[in-house]
Amino acid sequence: MNNINMKNLGLTEKFIQESKIYKDLFIGRISSQYKNLYKVITEKGEYTAEISGKLRHSVSELSEYPAVGDFVMVDRTDNSHGNGIIHHILKRKSVFARKVAGSKNDTQVVATNIDTVFICMSLNNDFNLRRLERYLSIAWDSGAIPVIVLTKSDLCKEMEVRLNEIPSVAIGVDVLVTTSISDDGYQSLKKYLSNGQTVAFIGSSGVGKSTLINRLLGQSVLDTSEIRNDDKGRHTTTRRELIMLPDLGVVIDTPGMREIGIISADLSKSFADIDELASKCRFNDCTHKNEPNCAVQKAIKDDILSVERLESYWKLKRETKYEGLNSKMIEKEKINEMFSGMGGMKNARKFLKEQKEKKNR
Repeated sequence: MNNINMKNLGLTEKFIQESKIYKDLFIGRISSQYKNLYKVITEKGEYTAEISGKLRHSVSELSEYPAVGDFVMVDRTDNSHGNGIIHHILKRKSVFARKVAGSKNDTQVVATNIDTVFICMSLNNDFNLRRLERYLSIAWDSGAIPVIVLTKSDLCKEMEVRLNEIPSVAIGVDVLVTTSISDDGYQSLKKYLSNGQTVAFIGSSGVGKSTLINRLLGQSVLDTSEIRNDDKGRHTTTRRELIMLPDLGVVIDTPGMREIGIISADLSKSFADIDELASKCRFNDCTHKNEPNCAVQKAIKDDILSVERLESYWKLKRETKYEGLNSKMIEKEKINEMFSGMGGMKNARKFLKEQKEKKNR
């Protein structure tokens, strides 16, 4: 791999301008990570690198470490003198992240600087509208454009039913149907790929992400494992990997994610239908539960909106409720919630004052 055109790799003028701050360093892009080592692509090729001690000590959260897709400043362009050293991460233009399994606050950055997120879901037993809502909410929040890629269409016996269900949760999102048994079953993906563009493939294990990438590459570069009849599959991609496509930019393959914890989400786009209905409710702070003249509840009665979609909206809203708030703001929000039926913070103060007076008597 020699004389790589970094602009084809996604390097934009904005990154170039930012890089000028750092003298005597070179631009590279993270292509993969294994424990504390990274693969970095520079204009001279791909090599192994590690982060500098200064960078390591400056980060306080998992999400601040380099991730696949990051443009970074390194001390060399090849490995002729050993591992490279990563000194800085350039400002990310988009970040697809999820909550670390079993953790309350840790964020796992799945991939960065993505233009398009291919949300892959197979049309057999993996198909799940609620999970799709979750993926879309994170994808919209990431700063990239989501596209739904439905795989294994040859295994689906209810194609028309499934395709009719998608528009109710994928408002304004392109939907592609693919199959791995036909030579042209993946061609629809190509219109989203071009020099300088980055596409990330996201989805559960075994839905066919690696198979699609192999088709785009024209060769079997990634290990694949077909989904079993019970649709459980097995993890074939064990780590995130950035791959260059000839004249089609780059793609990022990611490990399967059956469960995807939300750190941050854009519900205004993924649930635009509920937001639009909510604007017609009688009360601005309508909870869409028991209030009179609720447009959302009316839509459910009229079979325009499903109960399951509204419940999913509430669930995701609860998960993201305190995102972006500091500890004092969170405490205030919790108190407001506790005393919402009695006028919020004002009555909370009154209640606490009365309790203190009783105690002092």
